[in-house]
Amino acid sequence: MRVDDPRFLGLFGGIVLVGVLLLLLRWTWGTGRHLPIPDPNDPVGDGLLAEVARAPTETAAQVLRSRLTTAGIRATIGRDGGSYRVMVFDDDAGQAKLVLRE
Repeated sequence: MRVDDPRFLGLFGGIVLVGVLLLLLRWTWGTGRHLPIPDPNDPVGDGLLAEVARAPTETAAQVLRSRLTTAGIRATIGRDGGSYRVMVFDDDAGQAKLVLRE
């Protein structure tokens, strides 16, 4: 098979296409090894979330969460016994605390 043969070009093009698809799938659905692994023995472990505030009622927690959402910070509320925890991603914790202090 010569380089200028259409069958060679089709075969080579197919191999390149499969290689590109594999790289795109690897990039899209990668293993995420860079993410921290939560400790399964930590009873209060929140994984990627950090607590930035506690509120005595759900309404108060919703108000704090809405302030963070308005500032562009994604937040969630978790219940812990009789109080409510406002949590954000670890990278946003510093900015979230500043927003809540205002």
